Amino acid sequence: MYFAIGKKVWFFGKRNNYITPKDFFKHQYGSEALGNIIAVVMLIFTLPYLQIQLTGGAYLIEVASGGIIRFEFAALLFYLVIIIYVWSGGLRAVAWTDIFYGVLLFFGMIFAGFYIADLLGGPSEMFSQLREVRPENLALHENAWMAWIAMFIITPVGSLMGPQLWTRMYAVKSARLFNLMPFLLGFAAIAYIGSMLVGNSGVILEPGVEEADKILPIILYKYGPFVLASFLIACCAAAAMSTANSQIHAMSAVYTVDFHSTYINKNLTEKQLVWVGRWCILILSAIAYVMALFVPGLLVNIGLVALAGTAQVIVPTVGALYWKRSTVAGAVSGLLVGIIALVIFTFIPGTIPGPFAHGGGGLLALILNTIVFIIVSSATKERPKDLIEELGVQFDDFYAQKYE
Repeated sequence: MYFAIGKKVWFFGKRNNYITPKDFFKHQYGSEALGNIIAVVMLIFTLPYLQIQLTGGAYLIEVASGGIIRFEFAALLFYLVIIIYVWSGGLRAVAWTDIFYGVLLFFGMIFAGFYIADLLGGPSEMFSQLREVRPENLALHENAWMAWIAMFIITPVGSLMGPQLWTRMYAVKSARLFNLMPFLLGFAAIAYIGSMLVGNSGVILEPGVEEADKILPIILYKYGPFVLASFLIACCAAAAMSTANSQIHAMSAVYTVDFHSTYINKNLTEKQLVWVGRWCILILSAIAYVMALFVPGLLVNIGLVALAGTAQVIVPTVGALYWKRSTVAGAVSGLLVGIIALVIFTFIPGTIPGPFAHGGGGLLALILNTIVFIIVSSATKERPKDLIEELGVQFDDFYAQKYE
C-alpha cells in the first residue's frame, strides 16, 4: 500500500503543497464538500483510537504503582506528558520523540516477550504447555476465520488512512527516503513477536486475570525484578505515546487548517493559527480522556472499530489514483453507506448478515462502500475535463521520474 498508494499521495502532496488529507480530495475531485466529509470521518474515528493509547498507558501506570495511582489520574498523567511536548514542539517534537520511542519499543517488546516466555522454559516449551492447557488458543474456531480475515485487512488499511499517516507521507523529503518507510515499518513489526509471546504466556501464568489488557505489567511485576519490569513498562508506554502524539498533532492540524481557518476566521496570522492548534490539542485530548473514563471495552475491539472507520477513506483514495471515471457523487455515496453500515453493525446487535456476523462488520461496511462507489460513479457525471487533464499531466510526471 505504501508503494501503490502512499507514493502517489506523497508525490501529489509535494507537487501541490497539500497540508491535510482534505487537500488531496479537494484537489483530486474538485470538491470542498467531499474533503470536509473525509476530514470529519477522520476526526470522529481517530478519537477512539486515541482513546486506546491513553487507556493502555494508564493501565501501565496503574499496575506499576501497585494501584496507588488510580486509572483516572494515571490517564491524566500520561496525556500531560504528551501534551507538553506536542504543544511546545509540534511535528518536529513528534518526529524526534518517535525515534527514541521506536528504539525503546522495538528492543523492549522483543525482550519482554522472550523474558516472559522464558519463565515457562522458552517459547517452544510455552507452546507445548499451551497445547495441553488451552489448545483452543492454537487454532481458529469454526466461526473465527472471518474475524481474522477482517482484522488483517481493516488494520493496515485503516492505519494507512489515519490522518497521522497522511501527515507523515506529506512530510517525507524525497522519493528515496519514502522508499525506506515501508521497510522500516515492516522491520518494526518484528517487535510484535514479543506481544504475541506475552499474550500466550499470560494464558498459562495468569489464567484468572480479570482485565486481559493489563496482562503485561501484571506478569512483569509479579515474576520479574522491579527495575527491569519498570524499564520494560517504559518501553511499552513508548508504543502508546508514539501513536498518540502523532494522532493528536494530525487531528489538531485537520481542525485548524480545514475548518477554523477556512470557515471561522480566515484572517488569522500564522502565529495565531499555531495557538488555535495548541488549544485544539488540549480539547481533543480532553475528549479522549473522557472517552477513556466512560467508554469501556477491550482495547483491540475499540481499535478495530476506529480503524474500520478510517479504512472507508481508502475507496475514494484508490478511485482518485487509479480510476478516471470516479466521481464526487460516487465517493460521497460510498463513504456515507460505509460509515452508516459500520455504525449500525457496531451498535445494533444481530444486524450483521451471514459469515460477516462473526467479527466481519467493518469489512462488510468497506465492501458496501466499494460497491456503491463503483455503481454511483459509473452512473453520474464525470469530474471536469480540465481537472482530469491537469491531473493527467501530473501523473505523467510521476511516471516520467520513475517514482512508481
